[in-house]
Amino acid sequence: MAESSDAGQGPLSRGGIGPQPLFAVGAVLLGSFLANFDSRLTTVGLPDLRGAFSLDFDEGAWLSTALIGSQIFIAPAVAWLATAFGLRRVLGIPSLVYALVSLVIPFVHEYPVLLALSIVHGLLLGTFVPATLMIVLRNLPIKWWLPAIAIYSIRVGFALDTSTSLVGFYVDHLGWQWLYWQGLVVAPLMGLMVYLGTPQEPVNRDVLRDADWGGMLLLGTGVSMIYAGLDQGNRLDWLESGTVMALLLGGGVLFVAFLINETVVRQPWAHVNVLFSRNVGLSLVVILLYTLTSLSNSSLVPNFLAAVGLLRPEQTGVLLFVYGALPMFVMVPVSIFLLRHVDPRGVVILGFSAFAAANLLGTQLTHDWALGDFVPIVILQSIGQAFTLLPIIILALSNSDPTRATAFAAYIQIVRLGGAEIGIALMGTWLRVREQIHSNFLGQHLENGSANVTRILKQLSESFAGHGAATAPARALGTLSAWVQRESNVLAYIDGFWLTFWLAIAALGFVALITRAPPGPLSPAPFGAARTLMQRLGLSRS
Repeated sequence: MAESSDAGQGPLSRGGIGPQPLFAVGAVLLGSFLANFDSRLTTVGLPDLRGAFSLDFDEGAWLSTALIGSQIFIAPAVAWLATAFGLRRVLGIPSLVYALVSLVIPFVHEYPVLLALSIVHGLLLGTFVPATLMIVLRNLPIKWWLPAIAIYSIRVGFALDTSTSLVGFYVDHLGWQWLYWQGLVVAPLMGLMVYLGTPQEPVNRDVLRDADWGGMLLLGTGVSMIYAGLDQGNRLDWLESGTVMALLLGGGVLFVAFLINETVVRQPWAHVNVLFSRNVGLSLVVILLYTLTSLSNSSLVPNFLAAVGLLRPEQTGVLLFVYGALPMFVMVPVSIFLLRHVDPRGVVILGFSAFAAANLLGTQLTHDWALGDFVPIVILQSIGQAFTLLPIIILALSNSDPTRATAFAAYIQIVRLGGAEIGIALMGTWLRVREQIHSNFLGQHLENGSANVTRILKQLSESFAGHGAATAPARALGTLSAWVQRESNVLAYIDGFWLTFWLAIAALGFVALITRAPPGPLSPAPFGAARTLMQRLGLSRS
C-alpha cells in the first residue's frame, strides 16, 4: 500500500509480500532482459532495420532516438504509477499491448506510422525495468533482495554480451522480424509471472488525488528532450544545428521548471530532499560513472571490431557471449556471497579495478587485433559488471529511506537509463572528433611529394600494375588514404579506452568518499575470525 506523504517527498512506498516470490524473480529477469535487448536493437540491429524498412541514414537515426527517448520519458514515473495503480496493472496490461505492437511493426511500410509505433513501443518498454525493480523493493522478502537485485543489476552486461549474438542469429536464420517478434513470447510470459508473483492491490485513490502530474510531465519531457538533442548532436554537428540547440535548451528549461515545481507544489512527486544524504548522492554519482565506464564494453569493443575489424554482429557475438556473458553465471553468485559478508564498498572497488585494468589493456590496441586479442579485456569487463552495479545499488538502498522508494526510484531511472544513453551519444562524438584530429595529424606527416610517401605510392602502384597500369596510381592513393583512416580510427579507440580508464579511476575516488552505511537488513554479516572480532566489539548485526 502507499499513502500520501506528510513530509512532502512523495508517496510512501509499501507493498505486501508476493504469494509466489519465484514468479516475481522470473518477472524481474524477463522484464530486464527484454528492455535491455530492445535497447540494443537500435544499435546492433539498426543497419538491418534500415534495410528492411528502406530507411535512409537520417530516418534510421530518428527511429533510434524515438525508441530510446520515449523510454526515458516514461521511466522516472513508473515507480509512482506502480504505487498508485499496483504492479499488476502497470506491467500486466502494457505487456500485452507491447506484444501486439511488436507483432504489427514489421508489417508497417509508412515511415510516420513506423515512428509513431516505435514511440509507443518505447513507452511500453520503458515501464518494464523500473517496475521490476519495484517488485523487488515492494513484494519480495528481504532475504530475496540480493539475488533479485543481482538479476536486475547484471541485466545490462548480460544483455550487451548476448544481444549481439542474438541479433545476428535472428537476422541470418529466422528473419529480421524476430527482432520484434520475440516480444510476442517474452512479454506475455512476463505479465503472467507478474500476476502470479505479486499481490492484488487496489487503486490508491489518496495518491491519485494528490498526483503531481505536472512534475512528472516536466521531468520526463525535459530529460527525453535533452537525450534527443545529445543523440542527434553527433549527426547534426551540435551547435550548428537549430534542432539540436532547441532540444537541449528546451529540455534544460523544462528540467529547471521541474525542480521549481517540486518546491512549490503541495504534494511533490519526487522532491530532491530524498537525495539530501551524502552517501545517497555519492552512490548516484558512482552509478553514473559506472554507466560511463562500462561504455568500453557496450561501445568500444564491438564497435572497434565492426569499424576496424570489419566483422558482423554474429562474429563478434561469440566473443562477447563466451567470455562476457557466461562468466557472469560464476561471478554473480560470488558477488552475492561477498555482499552478505563484506562491506559493499570493497566489492565496488574490485569491480571498478577490473574495469580499469580492462580499459588499460585496451590502450595497447593496434589494427592487427582480432577476436582473440580481446579475450582478457572482455573477461575483466565481465568481472567488472558482476562486482560493480549490484553493490552500488545495495549501498544506495542501505543509505536511503526504503519507504521513499517511489521518489528515489525516479532519480535512479534518470541516472540508469538517461546516463547510459547519453553516455553512448557522447562517446560517439568523442570517437568522431578524435578520429578527425588524428587523421589531420597523420595527414600532416604525409605531405605530397615527400620521399617516404613517394616510395610507398610507387610500391603500391607496382603491385596494382598487373590489374591495369592506368588505374594503378589512383588505387595506390586510395589504399594509402584507407590506411590513414584505419590508423586514425585505431588511435581514436585508444583515446576512448583512456577516457573510460580515467572514469573508472574517478569512480574509485568517489567510492572512497562513501562512509559506512547505518546498520540494517542489508548490512553484511562477517564470517570466521572477523565475525568473532565484530561480536566482541559489539558491531555485529547478529
